[in-house]
Amino acid sequence: MNVIQNKDQPPIPIVVVGHIDHGKSTLIGRMLNDTKSLQTGKIEELKESCKRRGISFEWSFVLDSLQLERDQAITVDTTQIFFNTKLRKYVFIDSPGHHEFLKNMVTGAAEATSNIIVIDAIQGLTEQTKLHSYLLQIMGIKDTIVVVNKMDLVKFSKQKFQIIKEETESYLKKLGMHTNQTIPVSAINGDNLYNRSSEMNWYTGNTVTQALDILSPNKEVSGKPFRLPVQDVYRLEKKRIIVGKVESGSLEIGSKITVWPSTRSAKVLTFDHWPKKNKTSNITRGQSVGITLEKELFIERGNILSSYNSKPLSSNLLEIKLFWLYEKPLTQGMHLKLKLSTSEHNVVVDRINYVLDIDSLSKIQNDQVNKNEVAEITIRSRSLINYELFSNIPSLGRGVILNENKIIAGCIITGGKALEIASKNLTEVPQSVSNKEREDFNGYAGNVLWMTGLSGAGKSTLAMLLQRELFNRGIHVYTLDGDNIRTGLNKDLGFSEKEREENIRRIAEVAKLFCESGSIVITAFIAPTKATRSNAREIIGDKFHEVFINADLSICESRDVKGLYTKARMGEIKDFTAISSPWEPPTEPDLEINTGELSPNESLKKLVNYIDNLILNKTSNSSTQIKKI
Repeated sequence: MNVIQNKDQPPIPIVVVGHIDHGKSTLIGRMLNDTKSLQTGKIEELKESCKRRGISFEWSFVLDSLQLERDQAITVDTTQIFFNTKLRKYVFIDSPGHHEFLKNMVTGAAEATSNIIVIDAIQGLTEQTKLHSYLLQIMGIKDTIVVVNKMDLVKFSKQKFQIIKEETESYLKKLGMHTNQTIPVSAINGDNLYNRSSEMNWYTGNTVTQALDILSPNKEVSGKPFRLPVQDVYRLEKKRIIVGKVESGSLEIGSKITVWPSTRSAKVLTFDHWPKKNKTSNITRGQSVGITLEKELFIERGNILSSYNSKPLSSNLLEIKLFWLYEKPLTQGMHLKLKLSTSEHNVVVDRINYVLDIDSLSKIQNDQVNKNEVAEITIRSRSLINYELFSNIPSLGRGVILNENKIIAGCIITGGKALEIASKNLTEVPQSVSNKEREDFNGYAGNVLWMTGLSGAGKSTLAMLLQRELFNRGIHVYTLDGDNIRTGLNKDLGFSEKEREENIRRIAEVAKLFCESGSIVITAFIAPTKATRSNAREIIGDKFHEVFINADLSICESRDVKGLYTKARMGEIKDFTAISSPWEPPTEPDLEINTGELSPNESLKKLVNYIDNLILNKTSNSSTQIKKI
């Protein structure tokens, strides 16, 4: 049964593919005309333009927005064309059929939910069309309308149509794609596009527009768990709004969600919609939404929100099926970037499992994958990848391979090595001494002073001065310093962005343990990004105090006793904060000390005053007197 689309719903994207000169652009141009989706006078304008240029009018000119396309008579980029039937709104994505422009097709297909494959009635199913079909399958587009075009050139032969129909549907079935309709058309004449053809009375099926109108692009098997890849996190009016699109399942206000890969959980407080009139108490697949939680969690782009009792798969080793588009062959050991939904991961090719023969679909053993070949490979990632199998939740099981931000392959995840983050037999053992008992005994609660600032700002100097001062006053205190940690606990970590994040995560977990033991913990780490410091605050909780040890870069360089800045400027040290790596200073620290203006003793006094006022006196329930300086 046909259902009229809600006027507020976005157009349904349909990608149109086929071999060069099989008539894709002609089909779209004619359909736009027949469905009255063009501006009044557009066709007359194009015909007049053709007359002035001394060329014959063609329906494909409707789509030729680039002069290059007119000159070369081929489509070189994806073109989006909006049109309406009586029931629905659509956007046609006209993808290139020329052999050299398959990369652009990946971009077009990635946006679509269904597709039209155009096949020339004379040439039939070609190798290039098979390549297109396989790429569509890899991109997760399974619902297909096959259009056998140029039937006028084979005298509207039913027999010719049946041969192409059977061959094409059989091949698509082997790929796991569903053929909704196979329709004989003459795009240039408009036969069976919008209006039924009088030349092919033997065909009793739907026209192309009728076939589109009975598609179910948003259908989903019921029972899928809630999944939302995080697109971004906004701060509006002191609220942190997590923004993304629901890829599966549903969620209600008050439900508990888990953030991956951090595994931290919180209840949903509100949903934000744009426009506001779309406000609801629940969200479902396909909706873009902003979510606020009852407590702040460290969340960033690429994370996945899941329902509390249903986690996504996690692994460092994945099996993927890909369509290779790069000039350079893919080989074992090659370093690539995998983009899954909103997340990106640096990966290495662990092995090539097989290369697929597109024609026979047989598996061939080879030590490389050449351009325009399909293969299954195993990739390994240093970072943990949260994902879903393509067969379960397609949108979270498909992605692209990048090289310098250029797409060089489309891929789907077919398997992964199961990874247990922790044994299911582990049970957290509660401490026999509570935090409250330690606080009462000591006369103060454990806290963490997280000193951040550039190298040379004075973090370590002040941390050690403060440690001695507090120790002399009988306070349990310990300092975690960057260089010391790097030579022990974190000596296995380098200085890449991911390794720096892991360095700070481990430090925060250790600082939390010291804090819970009743100690005042002082840390001295650059922690260059707001995100890493926010994550540390989340791990430690309300006992976290961000202390910005501030000094201008020029002052820090003048104190460069280790010669690090000199080496960094000479290129001997890579990824050095504020020289070759970003530095994001705190904007709202709990305490700021400008060591460019204050002496070490003045800075120390400011630190001790802060501790006395906001940590020791505030939390002390004991009559024990703490000596002040």
